[in-house]
Amino acid sequence: MKKIVALMLVLCTAVCLFACSAPEKSEGTMYYADYVAAALDTEVTIETYVQAKQGWWEKEGVGGVATFYTQDKEGAYFLYDMPCSKEDYDKLVPGTKIKVKGFKSEWKGEVEIIDATYEIEKGSFIAQAFDVTSILANQDELVKHQNEFVTFKGMTVEKITDKDGNEAAFLYNWDGSGEEGNDLYFNVSLDGKTYNFTVESYLCGKDTDVYKAVKELKVGDKIDLEGFLYWYDSANPHITAVKAAA
Repeated sequence: MKKIVALMLVLCTAVCLFACSAPEKSEGTMYYADYVAAALDTEVTIETYVQAKQGWWEKEGVGGVATFYTQDKEGAYFLYDMPCSKEDYDKLVPGTKIKVKGFKSEWKGEVEIIDATYEIEKGSFIAQAFDVTSILANQDELVKHQNEFVTFKGMTVEKITDKDGNEAAFLYNWDGSGEEGNDLYFNVSLDGKTYNFTVESYLCGKDTDVYKAVKELKVGDKIDLEGFLYWYDSANPHITAVKAAA
């Protein structure tokens, strides 16, 4: 009998610990695993936290839209062209909790939520950068962290070639056709493999530290990076911070 009682106490404690550690969701919202399992073009409802925002602009018939990088303790969600007022856009600072209803969609491998509506809720969460350096070459594993805030360590800056065959440490636009203020593209390598990274100008414009830092890169520099694991056919990280490798 004592053994049975002891076993029941252990089981009750384990259940309690799981319940206490499991993320809380309000009624009608999905856990991240449910969101991942949901079919494309179906309606989804999630609770998430703003981590960064990629511009606000007026859009005919909507009033205003913005794109958001969001995350909770389970995973990340990319909210594309979500209608919102400029007043709310200013309120949606990093950490802000929102309830979002929209449709799960995919474009070039990037899974996102479109045609969304939202409610601002109480609560705050800022994600710490997850180190994906060791799985960078494994796309099947890497994609599991799509849209998360991540870090890459010990990368080497490699040359990148523009549309005319000229080599540089970075380009304005993917082919070098741009100018100051456009997206920055640059190559980095690890363990003999080269990857293409981006500073998305709507997210980090020409006056940000990361934009200026990438313009100062030299081929051969060893750097650590942070950013959001966006996807475009394959991993296309949107970089938000660059520094010399530790």
